[in-house]
Amino acid sequence: MSTAVSPLAPTNVPDMPAIAGVRMATAEAGIRYKGRTDVLLALFDPGTTVAGVFTTSKCPSAPVEWCRANLKSGKARALVVNSGNANAFTGKTGRAATKLTADIAAKVVGCKPNEIFLASTGVIGEPLDATKFAPVMQGLANSVSGTFFHEAAKAIMTTDTFPKVATATAKIGKAKVTICGIAKGAGMIAPDMATMLSFVFTDAAIAAPALQALLKQGVGSTFNAVTIDGDTSTSDTLMMFATGQAKDCPKILRAADPKLKAYKKALHAVLADLAEQVARDGEGARKLVEIVVEGAVSDKSARKIAMSIANSPLVKTAIAGEDANWGRVVMAVGKAGEPADRDKLSIWFAGIRVAHKGARDPGYDEAKVSAEMKKPEIFLKVALGMGNGRDRVLTCDLTKEYVSINGDYRS
Repeated sequence: MSTAVSPLAPTNVPDMPAIAGVRMATAEAGIRYKGRTDVLLALFDPGTTVAGVFTTSKCPSAPVEWCRANLKSGKARALVVNSGNANAFTGKTGRAATKLTADIAAKVVGCKPNEIFLASTGVIGEPLDATKFAPVMQGLANSVSGTFFHEAAKAIMTTDTFPKVATATAKIGKAKVTICGIAKGAGMIAPDMATMLSFVFTDAAIAAPALQALLKQGVGSTFNAVTIDGDTSTSDTLMMFATGQAKDCPKILRAADPKLKAYKKALHAVLADLAEQVARDGEGARKLVEIVVEGAVSDKSARKIAMSIANSPLVKTAIAGEDANWGRVVMAVGKAGEPADRDKLSIWFAGIRVAHKGARDPGYDEAKVSAEMKKPEIFLKVALGMGNGRDRVLTCDLTKEYVSINGDYRS
């Protein structure tokens, strides 16, 4: 965890209201870090439903496998998250650690182990000593609070420089419902499902299948549209818990229920906010970069081209150097393997067109563009002129500090 807060960190951090049926606490278990919290326990009232989406990595962590297996029940009583150790690439030892963690928590909570959900983040390949959870678990359960989101977000940080929280409210029928979310992630971010770790909580009454559908719909243009470095984590986990404790909230059985119209917008806002905060906290980042690709043959093609640009080290280092180097953007468009025509291509940096129809824009003013490139937020647009496909992704620049952080990560 860095001591210097990212210059892109949000200036306004919301007050996080309590969610009826959710209580949390954190503790120092000494997993890897000293002098800071590194374990989170969230308790849920009986009847809480759960949904989740996980990494597409073919080498997933033991907690990811545990959650996938137990998600089928649709029921959750607790969530245990640790930072400092990912419990990934740990073989039978890792699987035993997840079982032991769940058993310890289940005994304290008074539920079945398969109602305990787990997540771990940190170093890959080192065994997780789950016995460290036993001395703190009862104390965690005894000290839970409903207004603990900021501390919860701090406990799950690794190289993050600030805790990530977001909240929104909406109406389902006549009932007012609340959504709160926390997230962590600063590197190894190219999710293709979610981010490294994110947890969303609501007091809405939503059946597990509907909750799962809502969550899958929500990640496409939020967490799936963020990349820091093009590397997908073994541990990517996004889970949502619905307690059903909102007063007079009707039970929702289908994601297509028209009563969810406002709720879907609120959920999207929370997911989008958290995803942007991950991009703002990219390791060593000094620029938040929004990339829009339009005029592609399809939205899917636009996404692939946008990600090609966003993950290009040459594009990202040019932005770090405050250079509107459209040649590197052209390179990234061309290597994406999607339909494109050099002579139809136009490129904008910060709203200024720098290239048009396969050449430098005749009105290009380098001094004007250079001034815009010094700002902390950069907007890059590419128009392909091939169709109606469009997409948007977020990324950040690539600085020397990124190399420093990752060169020293295990030491």
